[in-house]
Amino acid sequence: MLLGLSEPLPRLVNTKFSVAKAAQHLLFSSTELAVVQTTTGIPFQLRYCPALAKKPTASKDDAPREKKDPFDNPSPDLWIADIPAANPTHLLVLNKFPVIANHFILATKQSKPQTHMLEDDDLDATYACLKAWEEDNPANKTQRLFAFFNSGEHSGASQPHRHLQFLPVESMRNDKASAGWDPLIDIIASSPDSSQTEAQDSLRQDPRLPLTHFVSSIPTTPTTSQLFQTYEALYNAAARSVQAYKQAYPSIDLALHATEDGSLPISYNLAMTTTTMAILPRRNEGSMLRRDDGSDIGFVALNGTALAGTLMVKYQEEWDVLKSRPEKLDKILEAIGLSHHPSS
Repeated sequence: MLLGLSEPLPRLVNTKFSVAKAAQHLLFSSTELAVVQTTTGIPFQLRYCPALAKKPTASKDDAPREKKDPFDNPSPDLWIADIPAANPTHLLVLNKFPVIANHFILATKQSKPQTHMLEDDDLDATYACLKAWEEDNPANKTQRLFAFFNSGEHSGASQPHRHLQFLPVESMRNDKASAGWDPLIDIIASSPDSSQTEAQDSLRQDPRLPLTHFVSSIPTTPTTSQLFQTYEALYNAAARSVQAYKQAYPSIDLALHATEDGSLPISYNLAMTTTTMAILPRRNEGSMLRRDDGSDIGFVALNGTALAGTLMVKYQEEWDVLKSRPEKLDKILEAIGLSHHPSS
């Protein structure tokens, strides 16, 4: 897909983000950053954002209000472009509540369900954005995007209108505290410890991660058909793994989607770079972080940025515990996906 933009994508996004931030059309929350590791040494960015704990929440007694679709005729202050320029199928819009600079979103022009199978043009537009970001400055190998998709409420989706999201990797690294971190999707793809799965020779997993995942390489200059075939192979592997897990552990609630409206039966996260695609089947949006005596500290939710190797907390005690206790990170990862050592 040729985007047909008026200027290079990184400059277009950065200009729009800077103006929107200055005018307070978006609410940027800064985070404190540390790199933590699982017990097997996989690095994760841990972001502490106390501002999120101060956001007002609706009372149970409040009358329900119809939720506005942010991607249906989005605010001109956040809208970036319709793509492709001729007969657009998608639009690009800034995330209104970012914690990473230049966080933007690709949404379908026509409202389509987040819980349905992605389509050819969704993947085509995603890859076109990933490629356009890198082509603006090919000499700078760190200038690249991480794309992610949350397929439903159990994997972090907050909007039912189909959308994928982009984070610039250079913005994610924009702190000395991120030393030692690389996007998880890159680590799995390049790790000598990762192995081919029995189900499909082209898919890989890293045994150091305590939950099921599948990773596949993307051909150089892929066709639309090749992108969809890669996605389909990953989805099918994830769906098979969920069914096998359900049979092995029938007492564990996998929070499967209802399928009457055409929704897929499983919840998952998808991630993409220009070289790699990955999928993470999910059973919970998050997990309760607990003290050693079993009392609750706070609920830690993860979305598709888990495949970048990053998570965020709102409270000081969560931040302190996860920085000092790698096994606590393991427990959260085990709880959100199909873990090797499940607990109900």
